[in-house]
Amino acid sequence: MSDREKATLDRLEGQISWYDKRSFYNQRSYKVLKLLSMIMIGLVPVLAGFGARAEIGGFFGFVALMCEGLQQLNQYHANWISYRSTCEALKHEKYLYLARAGHYRDVSNPEPLLAEQVESLVSVEHAKWVSTRRDANKKTQDTA
Repeated sequence: MSDREKATLDRLEGQISWYDKRSFYNQRSYKVLKLLSMIMIGLVPVLAGFGARAEIGGFFGFVALMCEGLQQLNQYHANWISYRSTCEALKHEKYLYLARAGHYRDVSNPEPLLAEQVESLVSVEHAKWVSTRRDANKKTQDTA
């Protein structure tokens, strides 16, 4: 394996690992916040039915609101889906490259093509992330 091929594959493995970890983190964050929010919202009418003080129901409603706000602000669901998609696309490139299949089949020097594909996928993901952040910030400013 040449130094150039090793560097390209190391970059690919690093990106696969990063997107995999971030996807998992965002999935977990999204599910924890959604579950907590559902529990809190579900408890409000139950507590009211048992005659609990309004302050207690209000507290649970506030916690649910904060969970939903954090989810919207940090875009855990969108990031989870996007990062998982990019991770799978990077894995797809890796396996095509290693098998010399697909667009690597008839290429005499496939390392530059692999590097271009990896950087293209990462660049597209970065552009989507910037756009999502910009949209989330705009929504936050519009509601303030």
